[in-house]
Amino acid sequence: MKQASGGILFRTGSQAELEAADAAFRALLAAHGLAAEVESGPADRAGRPARRFWLKAATAEAWAPGGDTLQLGERLGLDGIARPQDLEKEILLALLLGPVAFEYPSYAELLAAIHMRRYIVEAARRTELDFHTTEAERPADYWRYVEDCGFVILPGKPLIEALRLATQPERSGRRYAFSCYRATEYVILLGIAEELAASNPELLARLQRQWEQRPIMSGRFHDVFLREYGTMEDPLPMKYYVPGDRLWFRNPDEASSDVVGFEGSWVFYLGGGLFTNFWRHGKPFTLVAKCLEIYHWRHGAYRDAAGELQMDEAKVEAHVQATLRDPAETARILERMLRYRDPKGVYAEGGCIDTSREYPRWVCPGTADMVLPE
Repeated sequence: MKQASGGILFRTGSQAELEAADAAFRALLAAHGLAAEVESGPADRAGRPARRFWLKAATAEAWAPGGDTLQLGERLGLDGIARPQDLEKEILLALLLGPVAFEYPSYAELLAAIHMRRYIVEAARRTELDFHTTEAERPADYWRYVEDCGFVILPGKPLIEALRLATQPERSGRRYAFSCYRATEYVILLGIAEELAASNPELLARLQRQWEQRPIMSGRFHDVFLREYGTMEDPLPMKYYVPGDRLWFRNPDEASSDVVGFEGSWVFYLGGGLFTNFWRHGKPFTLVAKCLEIYHWRHGAYRDAAGELQMDEAKVEAHVQATLRDPAETARILERMLRYRDPKGVYAEGGCIDTSREYPRWVCPGTADMVLPE
């Protein structure tokens, strides 16, 4: 872990703003019982006033050895499901453990970032969908489909409720057809919108108008709303995740990756060592379970009567359960899968682990950097 440059970095417009952020952040650390475990110092770049905070080396090694945050909640007895404050503490600790710096221009932006991650996790836990790559559905009393534009919200229908109804069966009474990538966009947008309702209503109103006219999707969604950290040249630790991260697991098997929708899997890290399962939300994945599922996609791929590639998910599940009963086979598969992925278009010795993660941009008045189209 790059303790010399990681953690949480405040870079403000003035020294007075930096001191205000410093005081507020130290109060937050004290409230979580972390004041004695955190060190701070000036940032390592010249420019605007800046201060960096990070977890002490001995504490980091005890709580997240080698940058592995998957056991962080268990080691500290956190219950992020029953206690939202525990989820926020896990988020804060994972940020402090960051191998790269998470930069904020104010304490308000840090707090908003923690809240958005919490809202994303909470929404992702409730999300359950009908996986489909060629069909899509939304609640008809909130959404309508527009050719060359996608699903737009009906005028006067609140964005937050529209997103909840589209993704949360406990609220709508049914599951709607989605691809996993589009589903992640809805969950991220919901987490952002919930925070904007409290911290930046003007930007929320602009988002509302945007989704009533022309939703932002795919690569443009990434560019407008998200930051990405970690690269192929400088990958994140393989087991380093912050609750609320969006990430991709790649299918390293060339043949089965040709099945539409099974090139890989877009998920969120929920904290507590768990990743989303949008198709059975009550059964989130561990890292082991996710690796085994993706590995066994190679055994579920087949051609239907029309010659089209399809996936037999029941067969995949049977293979996963058989592997879990065989510790030696589980270890063999994990050795193959727990590697960084190959570059795009390459299927060689890489595994399913991506080198980067994604999270929302700044959202507070005066510092927000989500630039919506005019």
